[in-house]
Amino acid sequence: MLTVTSVNVNGLRAATKKGFVEWLASTEADVICLQEVRADPAQLAEEVRSPEGWHAVHAPAAAKGRAGVSVYARRAPERVQIGFGGFEVPGAEEFDASGRYVEIDLPGVTVASLYLPSGEVGTERQDEKERFMAAFLTYLQGLRERAAADGREVVVCGDWNIAHQEADLKNWKANQKNSGFLPEERAWLTRVFEEAAYVDVVRALHPDTEGPYSWWSYRGRAFDNDAGWRIDLIVASPRLAERAVKAYVERAASHAERWSDHAPVTAVFDL
Repeated sequence: MLTVTSVNVNGLRAATKKGFVEWLASTEADVICLQEVRADPAQLAEEVRSPEGWHAVHAPAAAKGRAGVSVYARRAPERVQIGFGGFEVPGAEEFDASGRYVEIDLPGVTVASLYLPSGEVGTERQDEKERFMAAFLTYLQGLRERAAADGREVVVCGDWNIAHQEADLKNWKANQKNSGFLPEERAWLTRVFEEAAYVDVVRALHPDTEGPYSWWSYRGRAFDNDAGWRIDLIVASPRLAERAVKAYVERAASHAERWSDHAPVTAVFDL
């Protein structure tokens, strides 16, 4: 069995003080992908920089206090890659030091942690998101092809910052002109699933479910009312996705017990 968990920690130093360490000690995951770490490794407490029993890979952003992705694996990675430039992907080099992508090879499977830009309509942030999406789709296609040629599977976990369908956010009608649910963003995610041939593991196992949501704003009573978004996705190559036996969101029991505005998303594969 392979258990993979993805979670946007909304600042790992803050999450460490709120319950992340206790969660890490209790998880049964084999691989954990973190996003929005927002710290250099030297700024992290030893218990999260190099936790006992884990092999940790950190990819901080060059811009201090922004983005940052990490992967914890119980087995030592066979290969580590930060960023997705260097594969003849136009525009990819812009994001190599942005703390938005890290990839490791384990026996038979490549696991990646992704933090796709959030964007904001009418601003440079949205332009950046669109540039990232264009380059990353090309990379995803090549990644799956290279992995298949080597007899490997692929799973890309992370905060994709796009809700694909109406079932993926509670208040979809009010968000049709907002970044994260724009028609062109949703169409891009469709291309990830159709042209690049990846599978949204949670949706495949829960096809007729509203949600399950993985992010709730800290504003108002969004968490208490379950007015959330499903933007944290575990996306796998088709053969690996077929082996998924379980996928779920680890929603906190109460607002006070949350250590991030996102919840961990977990998938279990029978290899």
